[in-house]
This record gives sequence, structure tokens and C-alpha cells, in this order.
Amino acid sequence: MNRTLVGILIGLAFFAALVYTTLEQSAVECRVCITYKGRTQCETVKGSDRPLAQMQATSTACTFLSSGVTDSLSCSNTPPDIVECTE
Repeated sequence: MNRTLVGILIGLAFFAALVYTTLEQSAVECRVCITYKGRTQCETVKGSDRPLAQMQATSTACTFLSSGVTDSLSCSNTPPDIVECTE
């Protein structure tokens, strides 16, 4: 009985920690619009902080605008047209 109870408590603690860290990571939401090779793409991403959310939104937008590693890196280094972040 005690082993079962301890197992359940450990499982609940793990689940609570997982939920807490997941909610904590969504502190900032950034919308980034990039124009690359004449095409524009806007993406919105949630992240734990502004630089991370902005980088992820840029990377996601460049996924739709580029093909290949070199093209993707070039797109990621393009200054965004719009950056809007809310906390």
C-alpha cells in the first residue's frame, strides 16, 4: 500500500512540474514578418523570453520562404519587416 501511494505521489509531482514548466515557457508571444526574395511570411510564436520567441518566429517564417540550408540561413539573417511582442 505504501509503495503504491508513494508511486502515485511521485507521478502527481512529476505531472505538476511538467504543467508548470510548460505554462512558464509561454511568457512572451512574438509576431514576426519577413520579406525574402520578394515573398513575405508572418508567423506568431510563444516562448519563454523575447529573444527566443523572436528567433523561433523568424525561423518558422523562413521555413516557408526558403529552401535548403544556405537559403534558410540567409533568410534568418534578413532583418524582419515587423516584430511585435507581448508579454
